[in-house]
Amino acid sequence: MATHHSSYDPENSPTHYTFLPGQPESTGSTRRKSLKVVSIILLSSLLLVSLLTAFVIVNKQSPELQNNSLETLTPSRGVSQGVSEKTFRDVSTTVSYAWSNAMLTWQRTAYHFQPQQNWMNDPNGPVYHKGWYHIFYQYNPDSAIWGNITWGHAVSTDLIHWLYLPFAMVPDQWYDINGVWTGSATILPDGQIMMLYTGDTDDYVQVQNLAYPANLSDPLLLDWVKYRGNPVMVPPPGIGIKDFRDPTTAWTGPQNGQWLLTIGSKIGKMGIALVYATSNFTSFNLLHGILHAVPGTGMWECVDFYPVSTVDSNGLDTSYNGPGIKHVLKASLDDNKQDHYAIGTYDLVKNKWTPDNPELDCGIGLRLDYGKYYASKTFYDPKKQRRVLWGWVGETDSESADLQKGWSSVQSFPRTVLYDKKTGTNLLQWPVEEIESLRARDPIVKQLNLQPGSIELLHVNSAAQLDIEASFEVDKVALEGTIEANVGYNCGSSGGAASRGILGPFGVVVIADQTLSELTPVYFYISKGADGRAKTHFCADQTRSSEAPGVAKQVYGSSVPVLDGEKHSMRLLVDHSIVESFGQGGRTVITSRIYPAKAINGAARLFVFNNATGTSVTASLKIWSLKSADIQSFPLENL
Repeated sequence: MATHHSSYDPENSPTHYTFLPGQPESTGSTRRKSLKVVSIILLSSLLLVSLLTAFVIVNKQSPELQNNSLETLTPSRGVSQGVSEKTFRDVSTTVSYAWSNAMLTWQRTAYHFQPQQNWMNDPNGPVYHKGWYHIFYQYNPDSAIWGNITWGHAVSTDLIHWLYLPFAMVPDQWYDINGVWTGSATILPDGQIMMLYTGDTDDYVQVQNLAYPANLSDPLLLDWVKYRGNPVMVPPPGIGIKDFRDPTTAWTGPQNGQWLLTIGSKIGKMGIALVYATSNFTSFNLLHGILHAVPGTGMWECVDFYPVSTVDSNGLDTSYNGPGIKHVLKASLDDNKQDHYAIGTYDLVKNKWTPDNPELDCGIGLRLDYGKYYASKTFYDPKKQRRVLWGWVGETDSESADLQKGWSSVQSFPRTVLYDKKTGTNLLQWPVEEIESLRARDPIVKQLNLQPGSIELLHVNSAAQLDIEASFEVDKVALEGTIEANVGYNCGSSGGAASRGILGPFGVVVIADQTLSELTPVYFYISKGADGRAKTHFCADQTRSSEAPGVAKQVYGSSVPVLDGEKHSMRLLVDHSIVESFGQGGRTVITSRIYPAKAINGAARLFVFNNATGTSVTASLKIWSLKSADIQSFPLENL
């Protein structure tokens, strides 16, 4: 990190901690000492509990299990330091598979952003500055597993082709020595960029810190200065020292010159969003009350808060408010590693957000993505007047496989976010339009009538890199004539695409081999109740995605609104080991990670199918082969 002076000059006050009304102020050293005492007590207690727990576990295990479960007894990565689980633990870690170099090489993506090597997680501080899109990201420069978290940095002019830049920030101060964690950028009216981020202190306390560009005229923002008065916020009374993280982009408050931002936390099992006010980004006051809280949802990480227009089809700056505006509150739930959102109304003066539908409140209703997707973050793109969404897409294989291939995790393909004016209840997510520049040639266009139980091979040049748009029309007589059909259908417990019903499943099979021993279907399933209403489910089935053990093999998905007159439509972005599936224009989205052993390279195939028992389906498809993005290091001689 650069140490030379910036054109930005923060206020000179030596103490910039947050104090609640009525609290006596103290010096920075006193505050740090009190943090240290609290941390030692809590950490000592946690260590004692951990040791006792490990002792009990080991002595309850059989000798064979004691000899072969070292990885099971290892503390979960990240959790011991006070952040969410940082590795996939839903399958046995003791199962191994003889991955070949060809298999592992094939898994690397072609047009999704990922580092050249090693571990990556949350997207941080995305911003557009002087012709360049900037993405920062949680990164371990030393290994393909979580640790030593540093801010990686890359830039692009089109959100497609990226240049890796030197690290933006490294853990080198007492207030972030155990990790430069997630943060957000705020652009002030004069163009100054304020980057607030969570630091993990030398005592494992989560605090909020300020950094800013050393040279704002530099379009690449190569050098960043950490404010000398850090931390600018510490956990307030009643909030755990490991339950205070991930500041949002700030928005303008009701008072002149005031800025507000929210930070995720919890009280017991209730997820909450705290709100702080500032006029200079160095001194912060915790506002009375909270932005919102939902009981039973646990720790809220990576909170995002932004406006969406109910009348226009463009994105809005974070500070935008007024008529025709709803506000989206999104939280990443630490307990289940899911990104939930809700749409509601924000009272700027009262500092309160209220969901439109309490049954669809944040954490208990809609999800941004029903697959492997977490810690998402949006930013406003002034170049194209849109709100762009990023998300961390982790691996669902074993850590040993990640170490063997030398990398872990990708970022989702950037998506635009809009309010769904037709339903009034959903967001619409859609790949940014720049992806069309990767289309190699005119699309393959197919229209097929699929009888019950049929599957058709679609001939494409490279089934591993595709952009697919598909729509399906169900036979009207069959649809209207069916009285009841799987009223309680659920993607996750359905048994996948092999489970047949009267009105489904039907859809597309990606990354399959010729014999269908490996395949990943993405499909619709229609259920009907006694009232005659149809309910459509959008699912992605990974149960047969790989012959290898030790990888995730579940069925993802949820219901999706299909309005009168609409066809069942999907768009799929296929990029080797990641498939992003957008149902009904992006009302429901599913991200899948898959690790085939056979359906790779020239053996990968694409199919369309109808596995319903009581209806024919007309399928219309456009299929584009996609070129690879150019993602490389910025020429050193130009730095």
